[in-house]
Amino acid sequence: MTGSLAGGTVVIALTVLIHTFGLILITHGMAKLVTTFRMHGQRSRVAAMISVVLGLFGVLTLEIWLWAACYRLFGLIPDFATALYFSTVTFSTIGYGDVVPAPGWRMFAALEGINGFLLIGWSTAYLISAGTRIGPFRTGEHF
Repeated sequence: MTGSLAGGTVVIALTVLIHTFGLILITHGMAKLVTTFRMHGQRSRVAAMISVVLGLFGVLTLEIWLWAACYRLFGLIPDFATALYFSTVTFSTIGYGDVVPAPGWRMFAALEGINGFLLIGWSTAYLISAGTRIGPFRTGEHF
């Protein structure tokens, strides 16, 4: 159990670093995209939002793959395809329960669920902020 807590803490720290620098890259990439293509007007704002969403998916995917690699590295799941599936449903907090790690490593998987919940929430906050600052939505507007 101690190994799973320590390992989970290290992976959480790595995913927070990935997320932080990923959001910085998305922000800088968006600024460069807007400047390079002189994006102004409604269509460009929609294009900007699409690129933010794709960037967020890329960052979250990298984090899920990191967790999956750890499941394989620690020998918790027999093959990478299953590890990636398990990591995806755990990170997204769906948790079907059809794949379950050994009892001593269940805390490791639970930490991934908490990590995913927080990072998806952080991504949502970033997306809302981007939508109101550079995207097609303005504060106070309703659909």
